[in-house]
Amino acid sequence: MPWKFIDKKEARRQFVLGRWRNEESMAALCRRFGISRQCGYEWWQRAQGGGADYTDRSHRTERAVTLAQRWQRRVHRLRRRYRYSGATQLLWYLRRAYPLGPWPSARTIGRWLSRKGLTRRPRRHAPDGPRVKVLVRTAHAPNDVWTVDFKGWFRTRDGRRVCALTVRDLASRYILCVVHMERTTERAVATVMRRLFACYGLPRAIRVDNGPPFGGYGPYGWSTLTVSWICLGIEVLYGRPGCPQDNAAHEQMHRVLHQQTAQPAAANLQAQQHRFERWRRHYNRDRPHQALGLQVPAALYRRSSRRPQLRPWTYPPGWLLKRTDPRGRIRWQGRSRLIGQAFGGRTVALRPMRRGIVNVYFGPHLLGQIHAADTTAIRAVTVRTTRQLRRGREPSPLPQTLPSN
Repeated sequence: MPWKFIDKKEARRQFVLGRWRNEESMAALCRRFGISRQCGYEWWQRAQGGGADYTDRSHRTERAVTLAQRWQRRVHRLRRRYRYSGATQLLWYLRRAYPLGPWPSARTIGRWLSRKGLTRRPRRHAPDGPRVKVLVRTAHAPNDVWTVDFKGWFRTRDGRRVCALTVRDLASRYILCVVHMERTTERAVATVMRRLFACYGLPRAIRVDNGPPFGGYGPYGWSTLTVSWICLGIEVLYGRPGCPQDNAAHEQMHRVLHQQTAQPAAANLQAQQHRFERWRRHYNRDRPHQALGLQVPAALYRRSSRRPQLRPWTYPPGWLLKRTDPRGRIRWQGRSRLIGQAFGGRTVALRPMRRGIVNVYFGPHLLGQIHAADTTAIRAVTVRTTRQLRRGREPSPLPQTLPSN
């Protein structure tokens, strides 16, 4: 109500008192108090009914009150039991535990949780880093490019979910790994990749998609997993978001894998993994490929001579070295600046540009800029193309050498 008084309760009391005196019409009285006649008649009817309370009444419907009385405590108990579940998941638990409805909506449950302070704040992510073009690279020799991806999940006959990590050499079509992953986290994938590096050596590049655990937030879309590969001297190649055709050969291999090992699926996880290994040996040793001139991949593949080894990056004199904390932040000019969670525990270099502005480098990679006016994170910068670099607009900061931790 657009009352012209600071105290609404006093304004409403004065309005009702003026109507009781009947010194002016309802229209004139409403104009004097700056309200509509509908609002005036509402307060007059409330006063005639004996209501002396001039406060605002709740707009909640009877159904909303009934739902809150019936479900709110149950939702809070479920939240304490499933503390990492959101409103949608709690609604599912609520329907399972109490089959008789009607149930509140997920949005209503979210409001209840927010009022009780049971919701978590969204995590602060690093801003998007430099935009780079998708590198479409062909492999001319074994270990030039490895392709890594997760096959779409399916279930065994006993109901267990199967999620297979597949790694293949692009040039020779040699399948290095088909292994079921209980968890698809960065740490689990890193453990498998370390075993492959120790057995087959290092590739020059790895092609992955943009989803987790390969893609993340922050500069270049790198995750902690891909940063560890870059520190080994491996180039990471991303496809376009939502375009699996950028890794079409690997997706075609997944179709063959599913057709020959999962239709129907095995009885349990152990039997399914045995099928994967038997099929991998057949694919590598006994299955000829037309793209290879009807040769088997095992006849063309050779292990890489590059072994996992860390070498330090050296920076020019005058650059400031900073080591990030586990969350990927550094302190500069007395403030915490977010570089990116993928760079947690790594060393970055600050190159002074202008007053209050520094460029942030991770080896030869420009991550972004820090401005004194910004108090949270780095800013994205435009990446110069190779043609512009040759013209001398932006000199290459460092040679491509093998990095270290």
